[in-house]
Amino acid sequence: MTIFTNPADAAPEAAFAYVEAVLGKLAGRDPNVVLSTTADELRRLVRDASSADLRRAEAPGRWSVGEVLAHLADSELVWAFRLRVVLGQDRPALGGYDQDAWARRLGYAAVEPSTSLDRFGFVRAWNLALLGTMPDGDLDRVGMHSERGEESVRHMVRLYAGHDLVHLAQVRRILAGFHETRGEQ
Repeated sequence: MTIFTNPADAAPEAAFAYVEAVLGKLAGRDPNVVLSTTADELRRLVRDASSADLRRAEAPGRWSVGEVLAHLADSELVWAFRLRVVLGQDRPALGGYDQDAWARRLGYAAVEPSTSLDRFGFVRAWNLALLGTMPDGDLDRVGMHSERGEESVRHMVRLYAGHDLVHLAQVRRILAGFHETRGEQ
């Protein structure tokens, strides 16, 4: 387990440590650039990977690239809902979720990786289109996250961009590990 796991039953301090670690991945990068380039970067990373490599877990109890892609698609769908409820209501409740339970119960391992990537790309483009039409003041609208407290749209933009960077690094690491075990460069 890493700081980026953030299980739903963790103490509130773990949720704040998770947020800080994810935001730390941005390191001065423009979150809008990260958000707008992630789908293409994922496509580039997995373009030459075999189906077997995309479905093989990094280690026992860890996700495969395909499961990461399914998580990103579902996570983007969650963000789509959160964005819309925060923009459409005053200080709405935002529920958290257990990503590992979703991976098990929603069958991430069985989802075709290309399907997950297509879903992620579509919903991300939709979210970016919505963000592009919002007046700047709407970025300060907030929802009340069940685990992390008050979160503005502006904060969510940074958090999801950092989340992208976490998972891009994870995909690179998983795929590089397979190349190393084969003696490839």
